[in-house]
Amino acid sequence: MTEEQIHFQNPASVQTVFGNYDQNLILLQREYQVIITGRGGDVTVTGEPEQTARAAQALRMLGELADKGQQLTEQTVRYVISMLSDGESEALKELSSDGICITTSGKVVRPKTVGQKKYVDAIRKNTIVLGVGPAGTGKTYLAVAMAVKAFKAHEVQKIILTRPAVEAGEKLGFLPGDLQNKVDPYLRPLYDALFDMFGAETFARHMEKNIIEVAPLAYMRGRTLDDAFIILDEAQNTTSEQIKMFLTRLGTNSKMVITGDITQIDLPEKRRSGLIEAMKVLKNIDDIVIMRFTEKDVVRHKLVQDIIRAYESFYKNRS
Repeated sequence: MTEEQIHFQNPASVQTVFGNYDQNLILLQREYQVIITGRGGDVTVTGEPEQTARAAQALRMLGELADKGQQLTEQTVRYVISMLSDGESEALKELSSDGICITTSGKVVRPKTVGQKKYVDAIRKNTIVLGVGPAGTGKTYLAVAMAVKAFKAHEVQKIILTRPAVEAGEKLGFLPGDLQNKVDPYLRPLYDALFDMFGAETFARHMEKNIIEVAPLAYMRGRTLDDAFIILDEAQNTTSEQIKMFLTRLGTNSKMVITGDITQIDLPEKRRSGLIEAMKVLKNIDDIVIMRFTEKDVVRHKLVQDIIRAYESFYKNRS
């Protein structure tokens, strides 16, 4: 058995690292098979030498993130453990305390993983970004946050969000209401993200003034989109013709973010995904970046990562 001492400059960071009701502490002790105790700004780790060293490294990294303003949830702790296990300690230091924007509930929206940080940086620096990866990686939510930030900073005059209205097992014709009522369910995730950033009242006011536009992809045809931040969500369900049409709507002083998950394609069987084709066609063009997320970037429930891995393993073994 060995013992290692860690001193936190800010004693308040110890409570943040340990978590509510010591839930993070319990997770770390279980993961590394060590005993962790704290008094003021001093923390002691006791256990087998190798495990003690690993637990101390995790605690120091979590302390750095706490000092930067990161919220240390169970998911964050598991992410840090996983990254350190893979020797990615330097990559973790890239996580910044910079917030993108603040939601109406007072929550600061910021990248939670290294992949998300690179994605946000890519959006900031490039005109077109393709964010491709599994569900729960924050592709759409972070893109909306960046759009709201650009709008509030007067970098753009309009936010345009769009999705293809693909029938995933249901027929639009059987849904009640007019065309807008029929496509609204497809656009709901975009509405939800905007409600979070603006609040329902401000969102409705911007919609009335056409400052925010949320519409099916078909509504983009024939337009030139100037001074706008444009997001195409669920792009895996576009055809080659649709995504080409969308890309060529780009006007002056505009940004585009295209998000999608190529493992969840709902197109009819003989139709090729426009997103998969675009990733090949656009890969060597300056000012266009393709960001690929992995299951490590999933910020939903831990089980979502397990589900993604299970499906990847199932399809790999089947092929």
